[in-house]
Amino acid sequence: MDVRTYIERHRETFVAELKEWLAIPSVSSDPEHGGDVHASAEWLARHLEDVGFATVEIWQTGGLPAVFAEWPAADPDAPTVLVYGHHDVQPVDPVEEWETDPFVPVEQGERLTGRGSSDDKGQVLFHTLGVRACMAASERQRPPVTLKLLVEGEEEAGSPNLTGLLEERRDRLACDVVVVSDTTMWDADTPSMCVGLRGMTDCQIDVYGPEVDLHSGTFGGAVPNPARALAGVLAGMHDSDGRVAIPGFYDDVVEVSADERELLARLPFDEAEWLRTARSTAAAGEAGYGTLERVWVRPTAEINGMWSGHTGAGPRTIVPSSAHAKVSFRLVPDQEPARVQRRVRDYVESALPEGVRATVGFSGPGVRACSSDITSPAVRAAREAMSRAFDTEVLFTREGGSGPEAALAGILEAPLVFVAVGLDDDRIHAPNEKVEVPLLLKGAESVAYLWEDLAARSRAASMSNRLW
Repeated sequence: MDVRTYIERHRETFVAELKEWLAIPSVSSDPEHGGDVHASAEWLARHLEDVGFATVEIWQTGGLPAVFAEWPAADPDAPTVLVYGHHDVQPVDPVEEWETDPFVPVEQGERLTGRGSSDDKGQVLFHTLGVRACMAASERQRPPVTLKLLVEGEEEAGSPNLTGLLEERRDRLACDVVVVSDTTMWDADTPSMCVGLRGMTDCQIDVYGPEVDLHSGTFGGAVPNPARALAGVLAGMHDSDGRVAIPGFYDDVVEVSADERELLARLPFDEAEWLRTARSTAAAGEAGYGTLERVWVRPTAEINGMWSGHTGAGPRTIVPSSAHAKVSFRLVPDQEPARVQRRVRDYVESALPEGVRATVGFSGPGVRACSSDITSPAVRAAREAMSRAFDTEVLFTREGGSGPEAALAGILEAPLVFVAVGLDDDRIHAPNEKVEVPLLLKGAESVAYLWEDLAARSRAASMSNRLW
């Protein structure tokens, strides 16, 4: 039986299993659902044992549990693949906007609605169908690669314990490549692979002048105004071409290759439709780059909010004693958040006029950007596997957001490959989250081909370290 036939014959069982898992309200950010996150981990552990994984463990953290599983290949020289995903889900508020109960999954034609259906339970579960299809097609008793799964329970809460878990369990998680199934494709008719996520760091800038608010008639125009000083700092963060003007900000930026820019340009991007989605009347940003490049592969400085002095009804003519702003920075390879933070602090200090002072407080160490080398054997294998499953060419995308993938790649010292079939219209953090079941089946088919291809490439290379 070939891979595609096996998957189609087991479609109903797969959907029934997914529905059962989706019914567990594993909302990690709500303490009242802590028990449900534990129940979700236990359900997944039982399922993985039933599938045939030789080792299945629930790993406790300082917060909510992760699930680890391993299924060794028969060939001890076969490559090792770690699949990363998460079993926790977003809150469902506002619940009144859901057309169905968020934790009673509903099938409507090819669509399955329920919280977690796309992000990320559906995309985790297609791996178990895919490995079964792979073995059935080749009449194997074990997968062609040593397959490991790490499915965390706190991704939707910011993965606060993931780094510690990766460091503590580094030996158990050792692998040749990390496969991530927690992103999206361009659309259902344009299958694509994500090859990078931006990093991020954010801060609050607090500017102080006089010790108290002052009468603007008596003191205005004669003492430094913190609101004006902050406005100057913020305005000076960009030049007339839309580039970030903080000295040294671009020093470590890795430019996207001409090949990748060409592939991005081939995506069927409709800027007018994109602007309608954004409810904006114009696109803007760094000169010399298109809209997709601006949101995927270029770094940014964004003013998120500012406040100072009197903002209530009626006049209150003062020189305010302080002014404040929140600013975030999206980063690209190889920008280190700590280095960017130092440059931001140096810039703010240098841009302030005499008589005012400022503090710049960052919310944390920041998140590094991550990317995949589109010429690497692992990415080529994944692209070919997806193209085979979808019966068409697979293009490349990136995503403008940030996630824990850089920590995975950095701590485990393994390249990242994104194999995912979610869609932007799956409403993953909104009411009525859904997933297209045929796409989940294509995801299963893709990884079934991928495991065989990675094993074959490794054998051809004779040594896995030559391949990776």
